[in-house]
Order: sequence, then C-alpha cells, then structure tokens
Amino acid sequence: MLSKYDLVCFDMDGTLTRVRSTWKWIHECLGTSNEEGYKAFINQEITEREFMRSDIGTWKKVKPDLCVKDLIGIFQKVPLINGIQETVASLQEAGMKCVIVSGGIDIAAKMIKNEFGFDDFISDALEIDDDGKLTGEGVDIVDLADKSPWVRKFIEKYNTTPERTVSIGNSFTDIPMFKNSALSIAFNPTDPYTSDAATHTVVSDTISDVLDYILPSDIA
Repeated sequence: MLSKYDLVCFDMDGTLTRVRSTWKWIHECLGTSNEEGYKAFINQEITEREFMRSDIGTWKKVKPDLCVKDLIGIFQKVPLINGIQETVASLQEAGMKCVIVSGGIDIAAKMIKNEFGFDDFISDALEIDDDGKLTGEGVDIVDLADKSPWVRKFIEKYNTTPERTVSIGNSFTDIPMFKNSALSIAFNPTDPYTSDAATHTVVSDTISDVLDYILPSDIA
C-alpha cells in the first residue's frame, strides 16, 4: 500500500533536539544568559532580528572571536531525541521527503540534515565574515510567527499538496505549519495550544513513535 503522504516537515528545536532552543544551547555551553532579550522579544518590544543581535552580542562578550568551528563543536554535543535515523529512513523508504523547518540555527540544522539524511532544511542563520567569525548579526529567514510560507515552498518544490503533507512540532510557533498540512503531530508539546491545533499528540522519548500515525499499517 502506498503512503497517503509525500512530504514530512519537522521542527528542529525541541522536536529533533532535546533542548528547547539551539540559540539557548549556545548560552548554556558558554555560561551566558539573555533572559532580558527573550522577555523583550516575547513582549514584542524588540524584533526577531534585534533578539538575534542581543543573543550573539551576549556570546561575543565572553568569546569575542566566536567562529563557525566553535559552533560546530558546540552543536556536536547538543542532545538529540532518539529515533531520528529510523524515522527518516522509514519515511523515505515509503516515498516521502523529509525536511526541517526551524527558527533555530542553520549550522545545527545542516549538521542534523547531513547526519540523518533529511532531504532539505531551512532555518535562521548567523552572519559570518570571511574569516569564519560571527559578525554579531543574525539572518532571520524563518519567521517564528509564521512558518507556513516555508511549508508551502517545500510543497511546491516536491510537487505535492497540503493534503499530502505532514508537519511535526512541539510549540505554538509550529501551529501555522499544522494549518498547511493534512496531518499534524504535536510531539512532546510545550503548551496546550499546540496539542489542540494538532491532529495527534505524541509524548515519547523517541520520535519514531510518530510513524504509527503516518505510515500505512502494513508498512509501520
């Protein structure tokens, strides 16, 4: 039996990683904090780009020469959810494309994409100079308030439809993805709004448990 779906869109932070934010993971590893910037962003006192700038500026205060190589080392230690390899392999074997749509950091997203064989990814980025060092600016590619344009772009890229698309995420920022997908899964949701907006809710230590809802029973 062929799958009902062609495309599966995964959130990264808190869904593929065990940490809520790859931005915050850098703070944890450097011993820094930007709670003031976070509260200002949540209260809509600063823009996403300004929030990025405040995060990066906080890191650079303790490590002015912070570079890509440092961040690769930091993200090699980020704890990941169990079952990513099995999940991606099973979905691809059933003919589905697997992509990451994240407001997290592109270096982490690319590492996860390459390690587990995702077909593509999109995420926010850090501006890097010619020497590989952080300039202090971020590049806000994925709007945290609305990830749906990127879901639609991947739907178009892989020549499918919302009716044949699945989205998986853990927080209210993923709800716009859900609305552009026939099947949505709240995976270890952080708030009741995410569960309410999703077709199914899965609470588990392994993301492969979502396969029960995506694959036909004779494949799963």
